[in-house]
Amino acid sequence: MMEWIPIVLITFKVLVLGTGMFFAIKWHYDQGNKEKDKAMETRAVLRAGGKVAAVFMLSLLGLVLVTFALARMLGLDLTFP
Repeated sequence: MMEWIPIVLITFKVLVLGTGMFFAIKWHYDQGNKEKDKAMETRAVLRAGGKVAAVFMLSLLGLVLVTFALARMLGLDLTFP
């Protein structure tokens, strides 16, 4: 039974990666065929990038605050030397 596990997992990995590559290539090909206004598209991309950056920074701040609260609750010394 153990000798079949790598064969099954490698086959699964090849299928998943192959499917992903197919859809990535298809998506890029379809995007190249679309004719859109580049200025509106650039604004939308910048707006989405800004939102992602803001969400990332807020989650990072939340993680830091939760980490310090947990460390303080556990009695760890967090003072700088």
